[in-house]
Amino acid sequence: MTSPAKLLILTYYWPPAGGPGVQRWLKFAKYLPEFGFEPIIITVNPEKATYPLRDESLVAEVGEGLDVFYTDTFEPFGAYQKTTGRKEVPFSGFANESDKPGPRQKLAKFIRGNFFLPDARKGWNKFAFAKAEELLKTQDFKAVITTGPPHSTHLIGQKLQAKYGVKWLADFRDPWTDIYYYNELYPTPVAKWLDRRMERHVLENADAVAVVSADMKRLFVAKSAVITPEKIAVLPNGFDETDFENWTEPANELFTLLYSGTVTHKYGMQTFLSVADEMAAAGKMMQLVFAGKQDEIVQKQLASLAHVAVVLKGYVSHSEAVKLLQQTDALLLAIPDLPDNKGVLTGKLFEYLAAQRPILCLGPTDGDAAAIIREAQAGVTHNYADAAAIRQHLENLYQNWQQKTTPTYNAGVVKSFSRKAVAGQLAEIISRL
Repeated sequence: MTSPAKLLILTYYWPPAGGPGVQRWLKFAKYLPEFGFEPIIITVNPEKATYPLRDESLVAEVGEGLDVFYTDTFEPFGAYQKTTGRKEVPFSGFANESDKPGPRQKLAKFIRGNFFLPDARKGWNKFAFAKAEELLKTQDFKAVITTGPPHSTHLIGQKLQAKYGVKWLADFRDPWTDIYYYNELYPTPVAKWLDRRMERHVLENADAVAVVSADMKRLFVAKSAVITPEKIAVLPNGFDETDFENWTEPANELFTLLYSGTVTHKYGMQTFLSVADEMAAAGKMMQLVFAGKQDEIVQKQLASLAHVAVVLKGYVSHSEAVKLLQQTDALLLAIPDLPDNKGVLTGKLFEYLAAQRPILCLGPTDGDAAAIIREAQAGVTHNYADAAAIRQHLENLYQNWQQKTTPTYNAGVVKSFSRKAVAGQLAEIISRL
């Protein structure tokens, strides 16, 4: 029997880190062995790491027999705390920070955006590189895989490739210099040039690149004539079918919509919230459940609603989030209302599909998320300010709830986004390296 080919995977985010970024490689590590690959993980010591979120329940999902090596790190979180006076690490999109940053917060962002390039977790690199060197000297690996954010991780792969000639795949869960909050870091022209130079070199030198959306592939191909479309594979996030095995039908007294994950004022929810409140005032009572973090502006918007019921769950574990998906009547999804948002594919979209509840999405109607929702027959995407269309959609959802009508998804499309199916696509890419 042929021994599985080994893969050396460098990922900063690994259990007990929480949030959607952890799920991608936790699930790849679970399913890659079924395709003839043995993942070996290098990650950061969780006692030294600065995770925005922790989810201890994910530790139990790390497979038995999976080799995981934890390294030291050096990160400037202490300086950030002193500069801003905050105890928390910034969430994605700064959802846990003030909508009107003061001088100290602006200074901290400026320092981050200009003196810690490409990001503030690059202090992990030398420790992760040393462990990778140690393993490469004693074992044979089919490929080295780096995943970002933090995109500084890709610099480790680039260095290993240059020194040892290993095949290297760079996986991007988010854009680099095109991330929607990039300019909130106040980068100077010099910082932007350096950042884009690092980004371009990673994309040009990697033997293969994986991205989560077709639009992100478009962005990357446009960065250099050396970067061909054939080099970049679209490997979307997905859902683990085993997470959805024990299914129950909801039995809510009020029509219930769930939003799972972080949301800021940049997600363009104001029109939707106003429409929902007006419908509730007219007698169509409903409740909006939010599981995750909201910024101050969204919190104020929710507090101002006079008629619709609002339930704020705060951050919940992944297992609890899956339970909430089962208990809702419809699902609310929002894409940040910012330039270059057509390629935004949040991890929650795919678990929304697995839940097979109707989706009301706010975002670009010609974006990647809208296309997937349409192909899966899972719901409708609306422009953020299209009050009439949003109202009609909500009216339809409310009526279907009253009549106990359940949607019929396109099962084949949904199945294509299972974590196992996407791991199979990844395995094919690695086999060709």
